[in-house]
Amino acid sequence: MNNILSIGANALPELAEMLRQPAVSEVFVLADENTGRLCYPLLQPHLPANHTVLEIPAGEDAKTLATCEVVWDKLTERQADRFAVLVNLGGGVVTDLGGFCAALYKRGIRFMQVPTTLLAQVDASVGGKTGVDFQGFKNHLGVFQEPAGVFIDPQFLATLDPRQLKSGYAEVVKHGLIADAAAFQEQRVNSVFIDDWTDTIRHSVALKQEIVAQDPLEAGPRKLLNFGHTVGHALESFLLAQPGREILHGEAVAAGMVCEAWLSVQHGLLSETELDQIETFLFSVYEKVQFVSLETQAIAEYARQDKKNAGSVINCTLLKGIGYGVYNQPVTVAEIADSLRYYHRL
Repeated sequence: MNNILSIGANALPELAEMLRQPAVSEVFVLADENTGRLCYPLLQPHLPANHTVLEIPAGEDAKTLATCEVVWDKLTERQADRFAVLVNLGGGVVTDLGGFCAALYKRGIRFMQVPTTLLAQVDASVGGKTGVDFQGFKNHLGVFQEPAGVFIDPQFLATLDPRQLKSGYAEVVKHGLIADAAAFQEQRVNSVFIDDWTDTIRHSVALKQEIVAQDPLEAGPRKLLNFGHTVGHALESFLLAQPGREILHGEAVAAGMVCEAWLSVQHGLLSETELDQIETFLFSVYEKVQFVSLETQAIAEYARQDKKNAGSVINCTLLKGIGYGVYNQPVTVAEIADSLRYYHRL
């Protein structure tokens, strides 16, 4: 099977064609409670009759090794062989966890991504990153493993509430900020008020693919894609450990982009005017993430576990102007705490 990327109305029929190949012994579909109810009915007509559905709980809390064990147990009970295919139907949790499970089961079975959220369609399902959270840290365990195919059908976005749609939009904004200034300026005009997402998804995925192709294993340029994520992951991880205060990934990334744009100004890379444009736009889409100023140091400490770090150095992606990201920019925990205080005062 060759890796394939299909975006648009033909995506699911093309998935069906791949699953009909003789090299496929059995098809398993991994869904969560929500995608099993809302999205599986759209996918089912394109699946072989003898497929098996594996369902896991919905939400970031389920993105753990314990959930992986449940998936591996079910595959083992069904005696799934190395010619089985796992179709991951869901958002970032399902596509990340499903890819991780497939990569490790019997040293690797093929998997296909059918992302159902905007976040997964423009980011999580593309690029070959898989993983789960561990000890409260986002995506702390994982492997690089390309899916056999990614099938993106924008019709799934109709199943999302506005908050989930906006969460995914943060990654669209990020791609413009690091690699396409014109796209960011267009986003400032159109915002999330888009009737047909197909072209937006295609463009955003193309920007990510171009970066990933240069650096599949994140040794260099791929780190550009982490803009907003050093502070964003720290904030998300901190709040994930506070029951009732959890936020969505894109909401954390949006806050992280404000903080890291401010750090870009402090490092002499970004102008105050550009920072104002970024802030004004992001706050027009996203509500401010709530935390108290006394928590900023504790949140910043989470950045010590960021996967891009080298030893004790926290490596951050910053902006050298809108549309131009720069990676491996060393920042301190104190600077991250200062950026959070800045965000808190806005």
